[in-house]
Amino acid sequence: MGLVVQKYGGSSVADAEGIKRVAKRIVEAKKNGNQVVAVVSAMGDTTDELIDLAEQVSPMPAGRELDMLLTAGERISMALLAMAIKNLGHEAQSFTGSQAGVITDSVHNKARIIDVTPGRIRTALDEGNIAIVAGFQGVSQDTKDITTLGRGGSDTTAVALAAALDAEVCEIYTDVDGVFTADPRVVKKARKIDWISFEDMLELASSGSKVLLHRCVEYARRYNIPIHVRSSFSSLPGTWVSSEPIEQGDKQVEQAIISGVAHDTSEAKITVVGVPDKPGEAASIFRTIADAEINIDMVVQNVSAASTGLTDISFTLPKTDGRKAIDALEKNKDRIGFDSLRYDDQIGKISLVGAGMKTNPGVTADFFTALSEAGVNIELISTSEIRISVVTRADDVPEAVRAVHTAFGLDSETDEAVVYGGTGR
Repeated sequence: MGLVVQKYGGSSVADAEGIKRVAKRIVEAKKNGNQVVAVVSAMGDTTDELIDLAEQVSPMPAGRELDMLLTAGERISMALLAMAIKNLGHEAQSFTGSQAGVITDSVHNKARIIDVTPGRIRTALDEGNIAIVAGFQGVSQDTKDITTLGRGGSDTTAVALAAALDAEVCEIYTDVDGVFTADPRVVKKARKIDWISFEDMLELASSGSKVLLHRCVEYARRYNIPIHVRSSFSSLPGTWVSSEPIEQGDKQVEQAIISGVAHDTSEAKITVVGVPDKPGEAASIFRTIADAEINIDMVVQNVSAASTGLTDISFTLPKTDGRKAIDALEKNKDRIGFDSLRYDDQIGKISLVGAGMKTNPGVTADFFTALSEAGVNIELISTSEIRISVVTRADDVPEAVRAVHTAFGLDSETDEAVVYGGTGR
């Protein structure tokens, strides 16, 4: 008997009919001889609605109380799903994140999983039950407070449970048929990928692809847990994410030269103007940002002006952290010694990802040629062994993504990309 962990997103359990459809799929997996653990997100847009409600009551709700509020969404889903499964004649038990043994650090609203001790889940499975777990949440190791894991936290919960339970696979059910070569809401001819490596998927996820979150893939790679991305609205085979290529039927799925094009319009750019060009200045700037607990993405430093010995340093970061970063830098302006700050939140990032870049010359030239022919101006450039990213104007992103996708032969012959739930998550 195999053990399978399944995760269902908010669009999959958005209403009663969706919950009953998910219950049937879980029961089917049970009938096929598997032990099943199902991790669920909050119904539809419940989390966003709870956040809006909290902000109406308090402009700056306390992190602890916000976590207490937001975890209610997943608890509703898990209880309703357990009821639906029992109505189909199978036993199911629902568990909150803390009951499931998801132990986190003490950072509210974006906690990280430290450990998983799934004793109660294992007992439920041994008794022949289906275990339903509330995703997105855990309990602090130090304070014992309820915590939430941030956006995409249910994916991370599922992979962490799969690792702790030594599951054969972690199935991520969403409202698209798998991982596509681009966002199907932007590129109608995006192609479904049959298999993708952890490395390529990590780059796509960190570059803005929303079907899987970076932390989830990172966790799966660390513990070598294969991820199977599928739609809860269809029976199509989906996309496998793993360390090695898999066999499908009588053919071996091979690594593509280019896996896909990702984009992200959730970032902003800060330019620190007039920085003395001497050792330690960049360290002071980024230590200030780090102390404010802000993650940065791309960084570029201009050549200093010979007449003044000053330079500009630009970097990108999440828009949601923009105000905090500006405040932190302004507070340390005299110590760092820069002239001024410029903030721009009308930017977008386009990334081309593929392990084949390492051995195929000309990829970079083709990428920039496609952007040039589409009339897209580039502001920042960042590269890794298997990724090229550029920052441009946010308005140019859709056309840029489509142009690059076509230039690298990624277009499908048909409009096969379908977003069943309308969110792409």
